Amino acid sequence: MSVYTRRSTPDSEMEAACKTETSKKKTATLELAGVTQLPESTNCLACSEDGRYLSLGHSQGLSVWCASSLSRVAEWLQDRLEITSIQITWIADMFYLLGTVDDMGVARVFVYHCEGIHLLSAINNMENINKRSICLTFELSEGGDYGAASVSCSGALWLEVYHFPSESWLKELEMALSQKQDPNSSGDVEVKWTPIAVVIRIKPPTIPAGTALDDPLVVLQMTDFLTHCLALDVDTRSSRQWEEPAFDTDAGKTKETIESPRRCTHHFLLPCGQFPGDSKAKSQPGLPVAVCVWWSGSHNLLQYLLQKAPKNKPDVEPMPDVLWPNAKEILCSAVSRCTRYVALGLDDGLVCVWDRQLGSPLSVVLVSVTDTAFSCMQFVDYWPVSANDSQTFTEAKVNLLVLCKSGTIHTVTTGRGIRSCTVQLTERPKHSGDLPTVTASVPFLHSLSLVVQRNGKMFLQDVINKTTVCFLIPTPTHLIGTPCNPVYALNTKQQTLFIKGDQDPSCSGSSKEGNQSQLFTFRFGESDIFKQYIVSLPDSPQQQKTLSCVTLEKACNVYLQQRVASGGERNKAITQTWRQLQETAVMVQQRHSRAAAS
Repeated sequence: MSVYTRRSTPDSEMEAACKTETSKKKTATLELAGVTQLPESTNCLACSEDGRYLSLGHSQGLSVWCASSLSRVAEWLQDRLEITSIQITWIADMFYLLGTVDDMGVARVFVYHCEGIHLLSAINNMENINKRSICLTFELSEGGDYGAASVSCSGALWLEVYHFPSESWLKELEMALSQKQDPNSSGDVEVKWTPIAVVIRIKPPTIPAGTALDDPLVVLQMTDFLTHCLALDVDTRSSRQWEEPAFDTDAGKTKETIESPRRCTHHFLLPCGQFPGDSKAKSQPGLPVAVCVWWSGSHNLLQYLLQKAPKNKPDVEPMPDVLWPNAKEILCSAVSRCTRYVALGLDDGLVCVWDRQLGSPLSVVLVSVTDTAFSCMQFVDYWPVSANDSQTFTEAKVNLLVLCKSGTIHTVTTGRGIRSCTVQLTERPKHSGDLPTVTASVPFLHSLSLVVQRNGKMFLQDVINKTTVCFLIPTPTHLIGTPCNPVYALNTKQQTLFIKGDQDPSCSGSSKEGNQSQLFTFRFGESDIFKQYIVSLPDSPQQQKTLSCVTLEKACNVYLQQRVASGGERNKAITQTWRQLQETAVMVQQRHSRAAAS
């Protein structure tokens, strides 16, 4: 399903504007390193962690390309199929797992090996059209051990987490390949792949039957902390539904209020410190041990341990193992690369960073008093400390990039033992075409972020110095495809950006071949512009060593030693956190008072 968005600014005008701005501010321009023809209706693009392969989802299936030569090495095709979402992750030597979602909401898992793509499983095959389930999102954990899908069916929504039998699949694939190479084989080998196991099914939290919500004093007197937090969530959602009715501007009357369906956001979590569930993953430090989940309209971040999930009992209602309560509604979230820190963008311009290792907030920061709600956020320039340093509680410092719905971008620097700092990186755009649709941190370029605007402009911005480092200009006859939702991938190993481009309709004499989409390649590592920004990335979390404790007794001893050694720092952190909470509460109260007065 190809989506075309009409461009508000012709390519020639955009290039002229970029050159004008470039001449004024002496901003450099990065030229294209290459242009490659894309398959018809390419909707999505992803790059493997090792930088060797690109996966493309398009009409009639998917394909895998070599990231260096940009040549197609394998494809899997099926008529009347449109892949709209794709992900690729390395699972073993020359074995890669792929996860896709098509335009009918069916999720699939594939394996790529030896220039062949093999379908392993369809997550939600629709045998009965009357009970059709739709996969809204599907994500593979890095390393391919787990997958998670948001599934909708008959108005209900839930999150399913799957465990992938990767080792069994690899053995079955190798056996199938050996049988295929047998001279006595007919050539067609039927493989019965090991089925995927649903380890946990998470539904939106509900209040236990018989719980009264009419009296707030009764709610506050609940002894069950989880029930208390869920009750507050339900009460808040109910009041907001009545306070904010939908208004039909055409008819000039208020519509009947219909509560929008809840959305689910999740993050896989790696082992962190000595928390429950970590000891089972010591031999595999890159294996996720938990998944954290929040639902739209909720104040609570819920964490579920995967190792404790009841095997083969997906219908059992799981209870969260950890609950992280927040004073305001959660609007967006992000997880640091090592997954120790979880950042939440809250209503009223608040950002809360939770420290999973200490089990407490790292900080609570008021980002903006006057700006609109947050739309997304991400960690910038934070990398885990070495294995030796991870055994002690060191000073924590994190950097965040926060994007607001108004188009403004803020940077947040915060941590334990430092004063939090917020900087407004960009002003509110005066024109809708200048609204950023992509603001992505570039991991291999220190403090630089990729920005794509709705009008098709694309540039790299220094989030510390608040300057535009360079513009990225496509070919004169093409523009960035669907700039409201660009199709792109960053290759961190090759220090390269791949992004889809479409033929500019204003260019005359375009042939049928010229109308096909193209893959633009921008190579940052080969340009002198970025020499001062290029950084060496540490190994992935899967390859990093973590503290290993063989027995429960040793684990307890190490934990107690850490607690004793970090006592002074923890007391200081608690004092600082409470001071920040009090300051933030005063600022929020003043904000509400001014709003009420006006």
